Amino acid sequence: MRVGVLTGGGDCPGLNAVIRAIVRKGVQEYGHVFTGFRDGWRGPLEDDTVRLDIPAVRGILPRGGTILGSSRTNPLTAPDGVRRIKDTLAKHDVEALITIGGEDTLGVAARLSGAYGIPCVGVPKTIDNDLSATDYTFGFDTAVGIATEAIDRLHTTAESHMRVLVVEVMGRHAGWIALHSGLAGGANVILIPEQRFDVEQVCSWVSSRFRASYAPIVVVAEGAVPRDGDMVLKDETLDSFGHVRLSGVGEWLAKEIEKRTGKEARTTVLGHVQRGGTPSAFDRWLATRFGLHAIDAVQDGDFGTMVALRGTDIVRVPIGEATARLKTVDPRLYAEAGVFFG
Repeated sequence: MRVGVLTGGGDCPGLNAVIRAIVRKGVQEYGHVFTGFRDGWRGPLEDDTVRLDIPAVRGILPRGGTILGSSRTNPLTAPDGVRRIKDTLAKHDVEALITIGGEDTLGVAARLSGAYGIPCVGVPKTIDNDLSATDYTFGFDTAVGIATEAIDRLHTTAESHMRVLVVEVMGRHAGWIALHSGLAGGANVILIPEQRFDVEQVCSWVSSRFRASYAPIVVVAEGAVPRDGDMVLKDETLDSFGHVRLSGVGEWLAKEIEKRTGKEARTTVLGHVQRGGTPSAFDRWLATRFGLHAIDAVQDGDFGTMVALRGTDIVRVPIGEATARLKTVDPRLYAEAGVFFG
């Protein structure tokens, strides 16, 4: 069988580990042949392919990013998109397609598999950890580790100058990175998209920290929204899936804190640093297992499914289930962190 592989959406530590596992097991145990598609859904849309064999995946386990490239291309909005994808798959004799991505990439896979009969198997990928069908997605652990290290470093400079440091991390609709890194890094305030925040309350926590002769660290997810305001946007442009570009809430909040408390405040936006670099040991482990089980699903002809982590087991769930709703932070978990605010 010839199997296609693509990686879509934002890049993520662990993508190469998935590709490596798929190819190694697929070639060695099942005798499959692989075609890689470049830059997510753009590859099958525009017939842009790359050879995938065992020599091509040697040494890529610890590498960040993806050897296949990625993009946020949405083939469902492209002219004749579905037909073009079918033509590309037929041209290369691809009988199954493994799609590695987040909500948008997998949402396309679910549609193509369900409505158009294209045999797809999904692998969940997002540093935001917001896919409801799996306990964890690879890339999340690495992102949390990077954010935590940054917070650790910022504590010393904050205390040296007795200033407020606002750390903006990724998290469009879910605050998992902010919550985990904020708790692990000893932040004094954590703000997430699931809970609108009161700026006056934030300032009160900041002032309380200064009264104890310590400089506060505020961790805010990019999608966090003030109680009496709107989401802060970098600009109004949309990507092909209709998402606006976030970032800016950290800078806005720092200015508000400085204006209301009189204390100097600075912002650090971690941005794409969270996506880059070598994956953590956990993410390599999880990504590898996802890849091994994804090629098993192809071998079994179990299309329209996605591999997922449940406890320590890898299971298969319908792709549509994985993209039906986002996994957001439980209010009870956020309440636990409140003990350390202020």
